[in-house]
Order: sequence, then C-alpha cells, then structure tokens
Amino acid sequence: MIFSGTGYVANGLHVAGFSWSPVYLLEGKRPTLFEAGFTCAGRLYEEAIRVVLHERQPELLCLTHVHWDHAGAASYLKRAFPRLTIAGSERAAAIMERPNAHELMRRLSANVLPLVAAIEGIDRSKLISEPFEPFQIDKQLREGDTIQIDEQTTIHVLESPGHTRDILSYYIPERKILIGTEATGCLDRAGTLITEFLVSFEDYLASLKRLAALDTEVVCQGHHFVFVGRDEAKAFFERSISEAERFRTHIYELLDAYDGSVERVVQQIKAEQYDTNTGVKQAETAYLLNVRAQVAHLADALRSKIG
Repeated sequence: MIFSGTGYVANGLHVAGFSWSPVYLLEGKRPTLFEAGFTCAGRLYEEAIRVVLHERQPELLCLTHVHWDHAGAASYLKRAFPRLTIAGSERAAAIMERPNAHELMRRLSANVLPLVAAIEGIDRSKLISEPFEPFQIDKQLREGDTIQIDEQTTIHVLESPGHTRDILSYYIPERKILIGTEATGCLDRAGTLITEFLVSFEDYLASLKRLAALDTEVVCQGHHFVFVGRDEAKAFFERSISEAERFRTHIYELLDAYDGSVERVVQQIKAEQYDTNTGVKQAETAYLLNVRAQVAHLADALRSKIG
C-alpha cells in the first residue's frame, strides 16, 4: 500500500496534519514526532497531534535535517508543546546558529504559503502567515545513538549524508519503521521519483543502499507518501537506486551535449521534471536551488573524472 493522506498509517505511526510536508507521530510511552514541515502549516500539525494524544504531549521532536520544509514549524511546535525536546545532528545545531540560514529559511517559507493556500480543500484560516522563527537543537544526536520511547520500542539514529551533510534517518526496528525522508529519494504526486542528493552523489547512493538493506515494513519519505508493506518498501528502494544512477548518467550526457554549461542543464532538467508537473510541487525558487546544486556537483565530479 502507498499511503497518501493524513491520519493513522500502521505500527503506531501517524501522518499529522499535512501530507505534502508531514510531521510523523509515533505512539508510545514517550510520544515522538519526526520532522517539522512547513512554517505555515504549524497549526495543522498541532491540531492533528492533539487529536491523537488528547491531553498528553509529545516529548521529543527528531529532525532529520534543518531545511525550511522539514524544520519550518519547529518553533511553533515547541511553543504549542512546552515540554518538547528538539533533537537533531551536531551539524544541524551549527546551521541553526547562522543568521544567513535563518534568512534563507524565512524567504523560502514565505514563498510556499500561497502555494499551500491554493490547494483544494485546505482550510486557509488555519494557515500561519508569520515568518519562520529560528530555534535551538536541545539534544544532539549522532550515528549509533538509541532512544527508548517505551519498554518495547527504540529509535536508532543513522547518519545518512548525501542530500545534506546534517541529515539523519531514524529506524525503529521493533516496529520496522524507517523515517528516511530525503535520504531515500522522493516519489512526487506526478509519479516522478526525484533523486535528492545535494552535496554528494556518492554519499547519497551509499546511504540509500544502506537504508534499503534494513528490514522495513513502513518507509516514510520526506513528502507526499508512506510505503507500507515489505514488497512496497523493496520496490520503492529498487526504483530509487535505479533512478539515482540513471539521473547521474543523464546529467553527464546533458553536460556533454551543452558543452559543460551548468545553467543550460538546469533548465533542461526543470523542463523535464518541474514544468511537466501540473500538481502540488515546491516553489520554483526552492526547486532551482536544489537542481543547481545537483548539476554543479556532478559537473565538478565529471571534470575530476576526466582530468
């Protein structure tokens, strides 16, 4: 099954509030959140969490990385649930000390608000127009850490670089749940599987293969869908690995065809991926930032290979 909405998924896991950029809620003695989504959707996340937990509060928010669309509502959730501990990597904590990172997150968060407001069925009165607010990482996590959330359930922390350098994945072996987000690639609602490396293709592919080897029944990507069932998880990873390798080859071919022009390759990829997607998608500014980073990285790798 491919779960595409909000609400209860399986094995004690819920998609809270907004499936385009979700907060995941894991039930347990210590209710735990993963991801903090869009700034503008903070109230949607809060209400969905309260529906599940009633008078209880989530105790831990595990961030995978501190991009604006995965950590945007962290400050809002901290205010809504004062006992919440925000956890992330050491690199994430360092990024959140940088004023230039705050400014980029404010700008990109503002750009997505009109796109969210235009979604059919969205309750616009519940969207937040206030700008992104910076936050601090209360608890730093690293490879090999484990977090006990009840007698039968542990969260295992996995460093999975490639998309960013600060990105973590979270594996819950007792429930066979993987919060992989951008480390797994992302199937969008147009049916395109997006390869998500930004800083290192080789690290991304190695992380992807490592995550694919885990025993999973529930795989949470960063946006839109959750893959439920061993067969669905296996098929998703196989496709994601294949697409990553195809994407690298395609970029190399385009760089050759366009005499190494990064900008011409970026525009070609945009025409293939972004312009053909008539459904829900990120703001063009954010999309182009990512694609330029990908093409520039592979152009450098190709030059090193040739040289």
